[in-house]
Amino acid sequence: MTPETLLAHADCATSWPPENLEQCRHDVTSAYRDALAVRGLRVARGEYPVGLNVEFTNRTIWQCYAVFAPIWGTVWNTTLARCEGEATLDLTGVSQLRLEPEVAFCMSATPPANAWLEEPFSCVDWLASSFKVVQSHCLGWKFNAAQAVADGALHAHLLVGKPTPVSQIAGSGADLDKLLAQTHLKLYRGHELIDTGVGSNVLDGPLHALLHFVHELATCPEAPSLQAGSIVTTGTWTDAWPVREGETWHYETNTPFASLQVAFR
Repeated sequence: MTPETLLAHADCATSWPPENLEQCRHDVTSAYRDALAVRGLRVARGEYPVGLNVEFTNRTIWQCYAVFAPIWGTVWNTTLARCEGEATLDLTGVSQLRLEPEVAFCMSATPPANAWLEEPFSCVDWLASSFKVVQSHCLGWKFNAAQAVADGALHAHLLVGKPTPVSQIAGSGADLDKLLAQTHLKLYRGHELIDTGVGSNVLDGPLHALLHFVHELATCPEAPSLQAGSIVTTGTWTDAWPVREGETWHYETNTPFASLQVAFR
């Protein structure tokens, strides 16, 4: 499929036809070229990137989706929402949506391409609880890694809660890494416990996921670099769960992050 076709399906929330799905079985490198071309089309029509979305960092779900390495895509001004604790999201225009609880980072500077653990930490301004709404234009969520990349790394919406300055959480990369890796999360639909997760699910911890992402960007031709103010997702701590209109979801952790709740309409 062409970048124009990929964007049209995303705009209309329509599934890829089987014949187009077969055509899109290319390698991941080609898929990133397509995704970056779609990024250019979106910028040309007036949207602008506000961050980057990292997907499939949770090793516990790799087998389920048959994707065995992290991928990334763009977060847009049109797909980002901010709130102090409770928000409502409109599901119009989302295809086969699912929900992922995670932690988002906001950068204060660009980490070096050959960074080690302390350098990304020193480039982080704040962290926040976040919910990512993901989608697939492949029927039944059946895709390979290249198709997921071409499909915008499955990104539909990102809801980011109240920021907590990194200085209030940890004094070093090692301390933050240990704290986040040991943090447990409980995901609720209404009052029903749906799933649990731990930070170490995410490539041994969200700071490791951020470090991996910095290295991956350096290997992708024409990939954007992280800039001050960029918001970076680091991957779901649980499975991605289907959601419906009228539902309310929230998650709880044993960290100093502010709570986050989202209602869908």
